[in-house]
Amino acid sequence: MSGPTAARIARPVTPTTILAAELDDLAREIDAAAGVPADVAERLRRARDLAAGLDPYVAACTTPESADLARLAEQTAETDWANRDAPDGAVFLEQEMLSGHVEGQALKFLVWLSGAQHVLEIGMFTGYSALAMAEALPEDGSLLACEVDAEAARFAQQSFGSSPAGQRITIAVGPAMDTLQALAGTAGGRTFDFVFIDADKAGYLDYVNYLLDSPLLSPDAVIVVDNTLMQGQPYTGQQRSANGDAIAAFNTAIADDPRLEQVLLPLRDGVTLIRRAGQ
Repeated sequence: MSGPTAARIARPVTPTTILAAELDDLAREIDAAAGVPADVAERLRRARDLAAGLDPYVAACTTPESADLARLAEQTAETDWANRDAPDGAVFLEQEMLSGHVEGQALKFLVWLSGAQHVLEIGMFTGYSALAMAEALPEDGSLLACEVDAEAARFAQQSFGSSPAGQRITIAVGPAMDTLQALAGTAGGRTFDFVFIDADKAGYLDYVNYLLDSPLLSPDAVIVVDNTLMQGQPYTGQQRSANGDAIAAFNTAIADDPRLEQVLLPLRDGVTLIRRAGQ
């Protein structure tokens, strides 16, 4: 991996931040144009400010992240993930994959609300969400994080080593489905009360279906899935990427599954909460 670089400004990757950037560009163009009625320009600026101010205000009204999480976020932002010297076949990584302050606190809150003792994470990156959830676990709780990228796993492990909550985390390096199948095949194996999925988008539905059909979930388990708004692509249909198509198909499949109850929250890039129906 190339060495640390000056932290760059994260690019807009959520519906809200993309909208704010588009409105800001339009406001600049209108300000530079002749003949635009003043009230039209002012309405556009108000719309821009509504979009641009939402995330900072939500963050300001959310409990601050711990010192361990803040340090991990800073170290992640200072690393040039996109231009790292990665081996062939390594997954693409970028700082925007970090869950971040508000989503991290939401996950921490959900783990606490659910009373979870054992958490499974599929897709860890540098470990921010894992550490946030581990901070909500009881002393004898545990979190198993599946991460396919060995370099990201090493980065996360270094951060976990300096945090008391990090001692509750175990990392399984390799394809997540291999890890799930190995766990399911273990007689008297462990079960999980809370699952967070933030991995390859094309694999989302396979992960959820496998978990539902396996012995890995406790009776009242909650599954949380990240990026289910995917930059607005599923509902706008504009400039659909392969990930956008995968998320649109996933959302439809989950909504149509009679086994499940779910709610999609417009948190960051979309977070869907899933549980078995009738619990």
